[in-house]
Amino acid sequence: MTTTPHRLRRYADVEAALADPRLVPPPAAAPGPTGGVAWLRATVARFSHGQTHDRRRALVVADLARLDPAALRRAAAGDPDTDPRRVAVRTLAQALGLADPDAVAEAIGVVAGAYFGDAADPAADRAVARLLPLMLPTGPTGHDGFDGGVAAGAPAPPGATEAARAAAEVAANRIGLLVQACDATATLVDHARRAAVGCPAATGVEALLAETLRHDPPVPALHRVATAATRVADANLAPGERVVLDVAAANRDPAVFADPDVFDPRRPGPASLTFGAAPRACPGTEHALAIAAGVLDRYLDAPATLVTGLVEQVLTRAGTWTAWDGRPRPAGDRVYTPHKAIRRVADHLVDHLAEIEARLAGQAPPPDHWHASMVTTPADLAPFTAHDLDEARSRLSRLALIWARRLDDLTAEQLDRSPGPGWSFRQLAFHLAGSVFYADAVGDLTPTDAAAPKG
Repeated sequence: MTTTPHRLRRYADVEAALADPRLVPPPAAAPGPTGGVAWLRATVARFSHGQTHDRRRALVVADLARLDPAALRRAAAGDPDTDPRRVAVRTLAQALGLADPDAVAEAIGVVAGAYFGDAADPAADRAVARLLPLMLPTGPTGHDGFDGGVAAGAPAPPGATEAARAAAEVAANRIGLLVQACDATATLVDHARRAAVGCPAATGVEALLAETLRHDPPVPALHRVATAATRVADANLAPGERVVLDVAAANRDPAVFADPDVFDPRRPGPASLTFGAAPRACPGTEHALAIAAGVLDRYLDAPATLVTGLVEQVLTRAGTWTAWDGRPRPAGDRVYTPHKAIRRVADHLVDHLAEIEARLAGQAPPPDHWHASMVTTPADLAPFTAHDLDEARSRLSRLALIWARRLDDLTAEQLDRSPGPGWSFRQLAFHLAGSVFYADAVGDLTPTDAAAPKG
């Protein structure tokens, strides 16, 4: 009989649970075939404990020790890609000296979608198999034990040499490191961009990130299982019992943080618990923050990339919408369809562009009469065809071009001390980036392997 796991919400209780070596992440299921996602989960440090965890964690620490966080920040800031997930993975892959960082970033994106679940995903299994030979550094900085078996894409089977098994373990933990960068680091960037809308223009990137980690952590909760009897908060846990560490609630514990629901980058006090605590504190904290800061540096210096990035992300998702089955997708108390998502993004771009032009001319922005998300029109429910996709590309790409030229023509003074009431123009660009929500509400509608026609 399955019991409801204990849930810890107070800062002190979560901090104590994170420090308890008898509470570990739930172990991975059976490893499955060598080279797939199940094998990956069973071979990385994150889902292991005891001496096995210590050995695997040391592999990750060794990789990170040879990376300079300042160099990671510069590299991330210089990457022209508008998707922070690809930037984060590619930045780490390049710094690690891996072959074909672009291919690594593409495959990691597929694996990340299946890494934290137990469901079978053949596409992710194939991505793991593609990644294994790419984990061999091209320079002289690789680990001993990376031999031709892994480099040729042949994961170590049962009975293989100890060197081959060690090489496969190194490769698996390197993939795990990159998956963490893909998800957690990029989500931190997304949350920080959203938070920047309401922040003073002078807020530093480091303070913005630190408060984002507290106020809106990329991973709001952690799961732990007891490996031995232990006491946490007011509960005695037997071996095998589970507990949920509500990091988001702990980071807003009023006993620790004054006005905890207020986003305040100048906030004093202890650090958030988002990156965990010893003995399993995230070993890549400094590196993750450096990459996130680099991405934000570029956005803060060139806000036009926020708008062009928004349109690129929306159109990437829209490229899968010709497979839409006609059923609106719920999101909170509203529903979205492909046409409605495109309509809302275009409305936002047009509305705030008109606002900027009016404020620059010393006029009041036109009043807002959009029907917005409250209304789903008959046109929103129409099929989304290849012709509709072409129209969306033309419409949104041209709006992005107009936005980019307008923002690039503004001085830093105009961006941060903008005329008229309302957000600064730089903050408006951050606000617009959040419009990807509408596309996310519809989602990626690429047919799965299971639904693809056989033949």
